[in-house]
Amino acid sequence: MSRPTTDNPLPPHRPHLGTGGSCTLVGAGPGDPELLTIKALKAIQAATVLLVDDLVSDAIVAYASPKARVVYVGKRGGCKSTPQAFIEKLMLMAVNEGENVVRLKGGDPFIFGRGGEEVEHLRAAGVQVTVINGITAGLAGLTSLGVPLTHREHAHGVVFVTGHAKPGDTGTDWRQLAATARDARLTLVIYMGVSGAAMIQQELLTGLPADTPVAIIQHASLPQQRHAVATLGTLHDTIVREGLASPSVIVVGDVVQGMALASADASARAAHSHNNTGLAQQRAV
Repeated sequence: MSRPTTDNPLPPHRPHLGTGGSCTLVGAGPGDPELLTIKALKAIQAATVLLVDDLVSDAIVAYASPKARVVYVGKRGGCKSTPQAFIEKLMLMAVNEGENVVRLKGGDPFIFGRGGEEVEHLRAAGVQVTVINGITAGLAGLTSLGVPLTHREHAHGVVFVTGHAKPGDTGTDWRQLAATARDARLTLVIYMGVSGAAMIQQELLTGLPADTPVAIIQHASLPQQRHAVATLGTLHDTIVREGLASPSVIVVGDVVQGMALASADASARAAHSHNNTGLAQQRAV
């Protein structure tokens, strides 16, 4: 079932008691409704208007009151998106109408969620905003595979970075980042990097070894989650071969080493089993 679009503004206004509205930016987490915080759940249930990002699952939106107005304002790379200025206009309009507005965002509002831009816009208009954090996909994706982002022996820190630059922006200096990650022993978590994986791989290889372990996780925490383990030298080829697409996170660093070894062992066992089966068939003939 397709979601409504935002070709039209908010639905016709209902009479609303009270003169002052409110606005809360809520992190919906990576998708699994059980990963919502209690505070986020309460905010969703209390909202009279919800402005919902494209990556928020229907199971989470279902917690909203039946009386709430739900407006989908999807923003995804490579897809038709609602202009940011229009979203901010809708938020301000609803607050001025006295509504209890919840801006429901995938992951965390302040990690590549444009939450900072929206807070600045609303505060400039005299509206105070509450922010409720959510679990970001970069954390949930790797955790779901039993792998940490930091480790005393493998990673002294973690960097969340976007692989998709704002139009007109030069974007991330991947060469500098690779050198820093190598010298400081950092895990790199790359959001929105699948479409630019070939370029990112090439640039990171200037500072990191080709055998640096990599994991790509698509649809983190959802039933359709998929992942692949590779090395930095095979990153792009692995994404193409496995058919991985957005939304995905790419994790680069030695914390993935255990997964890479396990994957290699599994492949070796599968190949050994296949060879043994072939020999048995030849002997039978």
